Amino acid sequence: MEWLDEYEKLVIRMNTPRVVIDNAVCPTATLVQVDSARKRGVLLEAVQVLADLDLSINKAYISSDGRWFMDVFHVTDRLGRKLTDGSVISYIQQSLGTWNDLPSAAPLEDEGGRLTALELTGADRTGLLSEVFAVLADMECSVVEARAWTHRGRLACVAFLHGEDAGKVERILARLGHLLRGEPGEAAPGAVAAVPAAGVAHADRRLHQLMAADMDGGGAFPTPAVAVDGWAERGYSVVTVRCRDRPKLLFDVVAALHDMDYVVFHGTVDTAAGEARQEFYIRHADGSPIRSEAEKDRVCQFIQAAIERRSLEGVRLELCTPDRPGLLSEVTRTFRENGLLVAQAEVSTKGDVASNVFYVTDAAGNAVEQCAIDAVRERVGVDCLVVGEEPPPQICEKPAPADHGVGGGGLGLVYLGNLVKRNLYNLGLIKSCS
Repeated sequence: MEWLDEYEKLVIRMNTPRVVIDNAVCPTATLVQVDSARKRGVLLEAVQVLADLDLSINKAYISSDGRWFMDVFHVTDRLGRKLTDGSVISYIQQSLGTWNDLPSAAPLEDEGGRLTALELTGADRTGLLSEVFAVLADMECSVVEARAWTHRGRLACVAFLHGEDAGKVERILARLGHLLRGEPGEAAPGAVAAVPAAGVAHADRRLHQLMAADMDGGGAFPTPAVAVDGWAERGYSVVTVRCRDRPKLLFDVVAALHDMDYVVFHGTVDTAAGEARQEFYIRHADGSPIRSEAEKDRVCQFIQAAIERRSLEGVRLELCTPDRPGLLSEVTRTFRENGLLVAQAEVSTKGDVASNVFYVTDAAGNAVEQCAIDAVRERVGVDCLVVGEEPPPQICEKPAPADHGVGGGGLGLVYLGNLVKRNLYNLGLIKSCS
C-alpha cells in the first residue's frame, strides 16, 4: 500500500543519522557532527568508526535531548592535522550515516564463512606469544589477522584463521590449551576457544571483554584517575576520567561503560598539553544511577583497567614484508631469543603482504636496550623491520583563509554545535556555551 511505503520511508529518515563534516568552523581540527535518534550503542559506534581510522579526538560534546542524540567531535589525524583526504571523509559519512545497530559482522571479509576466530587468555610470560604462533605454524595454519594485549601479567589474543576444518580446529585447541593451562592451582588458568569469525564484531572490543573476564583488574599498580559521583537532582551518576592522552582513549572508556551496561546521556571531552579530561553523565540501562559504593569502585576499576590495557608502552616495531608460512613464528621467536617481551601486537595481511606492529619491552617490562633492537633488526631484516614512534599530540597550524572546509556546511555546523553546547550549559554540565 502506498501510505505504508511512505510511512516506512518516514521511519527510515527518522532513524538514519545525519552526519556533517566541516573544516571551516575550527582552525585546528575537523568537526564531525552526528545527530540521530537516541538508542543504545550510538555513541560507541561513532567513536569506534573514528578510532578505527586512527583519528585523534581532541574535544567532544555529547548530549541527549529527549529521544534525540547529538555528538560533536573535534578530530585530527595522527600528526595533528585536519582531515583533507576525501576518501576518509567519505568513509566517515557513509559509515556513520547508514548504521542501524552496532555492527555484528566480522571485521574481515569472510566469504563462505571460512574464517575461524581463536580466543586465548592466560598468564603472560616471555616467549608465550612466540610459542602460540609456533604451534599455529607447525599445524600449517593461515593467520589472516591477530590482535594481542598483555596487562598485569595476563595475555589475551584474538587470531583469525582461514580455511580450517572442525577436526583440525579441535587439534589446535588441544595443543594451545596445554600451552595456556598454567601451573596447577593457579588462580586464573588460561583458556582457549574457537568461535565463528562472524561472532567477533570488533577485535579490540573483544580483547577488552576477554581481559575483563580474565580478571586483569586486580593488583597494586599505578592507575589513571577515575572518580564516580552522584547527581541526585538529575538522576545521573557522573564519571570523571583524568589521565595522559593517547590514541583511542575515548573508545576504550566508552566501550568499558557499554560493556558494563551503562548508557551515556551527556558528556564532555577535552585534551590539552598531552592530558585528557573526560566527564560522562550516565545511568544504568534500566534507567537507574549507581547506588552503592561497591558499584562505584567496580566502575572505577573497570575503566582504569580498560585505559591501561592499551598503554602502548615499549618500543614500536613495524614489520612490512611479503607474507610466508611461519613468518609470525620466526619473528616472535627472534624477539624471545633476544629477551624481548611482546606487550601488544597487531597482525594483518593485505594480499600477499604482512603488515604487523609490535610493542616490545624487556622481560621485566622496562625499556629495551638499543643493542637488543639492533640485533633483532639484523636477524629479521633492517629494511622490513623498522622502529616506529607514536606521533606526539600536536596543535594544528591555523589554515590559510582560502581553506573553506568540506562541503561548505560551516554555518549549519556552527549552529548545531552551539545547540549541543547550549543544551549542556542549560543542564549545568559546562560552564559556558560560548
